[in-house]
Amino acid sequence: MLPCWRQPFAANVQADINVGVTLSATGPAASLGIPEKNTVALLPTTIAGQKVNYIVLDDASDTTTAVKNTRKLIAENKVDVIIGSTITPNSLAMIDVVAEAGTPMIAMAASARIIEPMDAKRYWVFKTPQNDAQMATAIVEHMTNNNVRTVAYIGFADAYGEGWWNEFSKIAEVRKIQIVANERFNRADTSVTGQVLKILATKADAVLIGGAGTPAALPQKSLKEKGYKGIMYQTHGVANADFLRVCAKDCEGTFLPAGPVLVAAQLPDANPIKKAALEYVGKYEAAYGKGSVSTFGAHAWDASKLLANAVPEALKKAQPGTPEFRQALRDGLEKTRNLTAAHGVFNMSPQDHLGFDQRARVMVKVEGGSWKLVQ
Repeated sequence: MLPCWRQPFAANVQADINVGVTLSATGPAASLGIPEKNTVALLPTTIAGQKVNYIVLDDASDTTTAVKNTRKLIAENKVDVIIGSTITPNSLAMIDVVAEAGTPMIAMAASARIIEPMDAKRYWVFKTPQNDAQMATAIVEHMTNNNVRTVAYIGFADAYGEGWWNEFSKIAEVRKIQIVANERFNRADTSVTGQVLKILATKADAVLIGGAGTPAALPQKSLKEKGYKGIMYQTHGVANADFLRVCAKDCEGTFLPAGPVLVAAQLPDANPIKKAALEYVGKYEAAYGKGSVSTFGAHAWDASKLLANAVPEALKKAQPGTPEFRQALRDGLEKTRNLTAAHGVFNMSPQDHLGFDQRARVMVKVEGGSWKLVQ
């Protein structure tokens, strides 16, 4: 009989690929994390003939728990890759852990800070949501096309809100849009009256809310209640049905940038992303009901697409469960080229661990309680 080192393929057949997932299925970000968790249940259980196990933990929208989950998945479950977390603060906190362990991570949170600037730690980190800078550019373009001269900003008092402020304020300054207010609120707040009164006093042409999930509805509802008549903008962090339900009539007419998957059926047939986006929408709604799909679940779906693309080459180099396989998987993710997924076309590089271009965003308007593509 040949010694085990002469039988790499036989060993590969027996070794499972373990994927650790930490997401925010409870807490303030639950409306983002639940569709991600639902999507994991739809992911393929084999890749390149290899069995895939998904170990899913809830971090309850809490940074400390996300770090604890990541350590547990690596130390106890011996995962080959981490998918998560749902929100920016959690994902940023996880970077040290995965880098120390040499385990690739695919974040489902938006901030560009998760993958920029590239350094020895972010070498291990990739992500699937569009960068806030990409989306901020789309908002500013819409503002300039609609004669917005002054804008007030109110965002989360965390890394997400700060990231959006940094990107938006830079682009707005270049385009000669004056920012007349910069307010903050917490995801768990129940009132933003003080901040809203300051914004109303500025008489701004528009307001941008730098929030995500259902908590982002709070400033908008408060502004409408107090009679604000200007243009309202939200970020791609609100692109799900729960936000529409909570914000209700107060969201009518709101503009936001979003991944094309949100309005997949409305995309022109020539759009290269339409087919891939509709595939995800079809699978999700078949499982969870018509109209249940959101952009957030699609971030988990796209993470799976990245893995399906990178795993076959990694298997040629090493066996799952080994440092060599984790390195090969990381290298495979970085070499992703022309991979069409639900949110866009991935073209990674050593300097860019997202790899999306402008095809990964559209402008959307809330109209009649649903999402309408802005042509």
